[in-house]
Parts: sequence; C-alpha cells; structure tokens
Amino acid sequence: MKRPVFIATFLAAALGAAAQWGPQSRVLTDTIHSSVLNADRPYTVYLPKSFDTDTTRTYPVLYLLHGMYGDNQGWFRDQKANEVLDRLINSGEADEMVVVSPHAGGNPAEEQNGYFNIPGWNYEDFFFAEFLPYIEKTYRAGGSRGRRAIAGLSMGGGGTTSYAQRHPDTFCAAYAMSALMDIPQEGAVPSESPGDKIALLTRSVQQNSCVRYVAEADDTCRDALRTVRWYVDCGDDDFLLPRNIEFIQAMHAARIPVEFRVRDGGHDCEYWHTALYTCLPFVSRAFTR
Repeated sequence: MKRPVFIATFLAAALGAAAQWGPQSRVLTDTIHSSVLNADRPYTVYLPKSFDTDTTRTYPVLYLLHGMYGDNQGWFRDQKANEVLDRLINSGEADEMVVVSPHAGGNPAEEQNGYFNIPGWNYEDFFFAEFLPYIEKTYRAGGSRGRRAIAGLSMGGGGTTSYAQRHPDTFCAAYAMSALMDIPQEGAVPSESPGDKIALLTRSVQQNSCVRYVAEADDTCRDALRTVRWYVDCGDDDFLLPRNIEFIQAMHAARIPVEFRVRDGGHDCEYWHTALYTCLPFVSRAFTR
C-alpha cells in the first residue's frame, strides 16, 4: 500500500472509531472545605458521558457511602462502580446519573470515622448542610427528593439506612448492602477513654440504631418511612446478617414495604460489586423523570 493511501485509511479508521465511541464518562476526585468539620474533605464523583456535552441538563444523583476503613475512592477502585455504571447505562438498565462518594474517615484507630454527629466530628451536619448542596450545585444534580437516592456498604449501609430514616424528605430510595444496622451491647467495643475513636464510632451506631428507630416509630414516622423505597441486600455468610434480619423484622412489624435479598456471599468486595447490578436499576426506577 502506498504511504498516502495508508495514511488516509488510518485517519478514516481513527475518525470512525472516535465517532463510534463519542463522549465518555469520567471519574474525578476533588475536595470541599467544611466549616462544620474545619477541614478539607475529599470526594469522588462519577459523571455520565453526556455531562460535558449536554451542559443544560440536570441529572439524578446517587450518594454512595463507603464502609469502615474505606475512603471516597473505594467504590470506584475496589467495586468498579464506574464500569458497572457504564455497562448498565449503555444497556438501558440504569439511568444516566451523577454518583458521588464522600470520605467519612479512614482507619478508625487513627482518624475520626462515621456518618453521625459525635464529639469533635459533626459529620451528619456537614453532609446535609454543606456537602449535599455543594455537590448538587456544582454538578447539576439532584435538586429534589425524587431525583436523589442513597446507597452504601457495611458502615455506609447503616449510614444509608439511618440517613433515609431520619431524612425521608431528602431521598426517594435507599439501598443498604451488608449494613451495620446496629451493634449489640454485648460484645461491643468498651469505652476506655472519652477520646477513643473506635468507642465513639461504636456508640454513634448504637445511638442511631436503625432497628430501634423502626421499632419505636409512631404512626407519623411510619408514614414518612413508607414514602422511601427500601432495599436491603446481605450475604448468607455475612457476620452482619442477623442485624439485617432484625431490621427486616422490625420493618415488617411496622408494615413498611422493603425488598430484602440474601444472596450467596460474605462481607467482601465481590459481593458489593455484584450488588451494584441490582442497586443501580433499583434507584433508577425510583427517580422521577
């Protein structure tokens, strides 16, 4: 083949491939300064492929919470959330959406950790007063309850459930995976000192028990909980399965609809990766169009 013909063929193939591929989704990590926490907090966000070309469009948003010892990049590094999103959006099984994972700690022995307000760590105040409004303004996302969902794993599954319980006017759907719904007093980490970070985290989970919240809910609270679409997903070999069953029993006793699945698996990355194939279509069906 003569050189000019080869170059022309190569360029035509490259242009054809670019036209076929078109815009791509992207994942970026940035920080927000929190006046509540008096610190910069990192977050990671997934932007769908039309985000940079359809600049007047607003998107539904999914807040994706990591577990204990996790960080904001974990969902995209360990569970490959961006790859699952691309696959399900391209197949039409999930809506284009903005997905954002905040950083709620790290190693709880060294850093304050968790999604609740505790001494020196008013994380819940930060999430609702600063983080959520900032994300939705910056990335043209959410803006109303019907365009906002929340999901998470382990500690983040408990945070997901508790946030949706106590802020049912904020989220249309909640998907909890292997969720830390409560910590029984027996076997809990004892508090050796007021500044013990793991003890503070343990107490915050106990004080915000998702099981007790439902069991003690009055009629008005139960009605509010019924406005959220609930999904609980836990492995049959997961050490938190008993706590998830207790939560489901409380929801059934209160006559609050909830979907519950026990699948083969344990408390691990592979389980949470596969859960996304159910989670993302579930929240997509809950979003208002």
